Amino acid sequence: MLMESLIGGGVAAGALGGYAIGYAPLMKPRIVRYRVRSDRLDFFRHVNLTGLRVAALADLHACRFWMTPARMHAIVEQANALKPDLIVLLGDYVSGMEPLGRWMELPMADWSQALAGLSAPLGTYAVLGNHDCWRGGADVQRHLEDAGIAVLHNAAVQLRTEAGARFWLAGVGSQRAQKLDRKNYRGEDDLDAALAEITGDTEPVVLLAHEPDLFPDIPARIDVMLSGHTHGGQVRLPFIGAPFVPSRYGQRYAYGQFTEKSRHLIVSGGLGCSGLPIRFGMPPEIVVVEVG
Repeated sequence: MLMESLIGGGVAAGALGGYAIGYAPLMKPRIVRYRVRSDRLDFFRHVNLTGLRVAALADLHACRFWMTPARMHAIVEQANALKPDLIVLLGDYVSGMEPLGRWMELPMADWSQALAGLSAPLGTYAVLGNHDCWRGGADVQRHLEDAGIAVLHNAAVQLRTEAGARFWLAGVGSQRAQKLDRKNYRGEDDLDAALAEITGDTEPVVLLAHEPDLFPDIPARIDVMLSGHTHGGQVRLPFIGAPFVPSRYGQRYAYGQFTEKSRHLIVSGGLGCSGLPIRFGMPPEIVVVEVG
């Protein structure tokens, strides 16, 4: 009886491990949709009944086997098929598989060439993630820009929809750009510099920030903040949630939509894996945000 239980447990553990490593990380991304509304965002509906549709891709972590150029091309086609007005990339394009070694990494030209296929009327904009900074943020930014993707590093740009609605898109650097020790980091984020480029106070502001930890400190001038980084925990267990979330707030902003003091935060579960190629209870996803 004991032997049968041990065998059964081993088979179950093997099956779960195979699912978490060999299947879940390679699934076709699901589409997760959110709608954000507030007083300042109502103007989108006044000029365009369909509002603003933003597609967000986070945490691709290009690497061998799990996030290959072929898979990235498929993700790009899936994102384009959603016909968003705007596409945003929320950081961490390079491999995050440090425990498995540098051999897992893909040349930056490979993944940036795949991302060059992204297409939306208002363009594609990006911010850098912590892993990008750890592997050479300047090189990552150069490859993105060579692919026709604008990088918002503590900067903002005013965009105008086809219906004539104007809004601001801002982006900040990674809050974990430099490792000081195992628990502490120095960021390259400068929200004040980004906001200094925004004029007036009536047009909505959408902020891109790789890590969600900035959210409690953002001013009311920002209407919507989009983040990645957490992977939704990458592993989410029933009744427990994510055992580990790379955030100083733990599970508070691990995944999903949050509203505090009229400000909105959406945290994507991401597309790739970091640390180890494991996903469980948190399938890859593309986020679509309907604003207004």
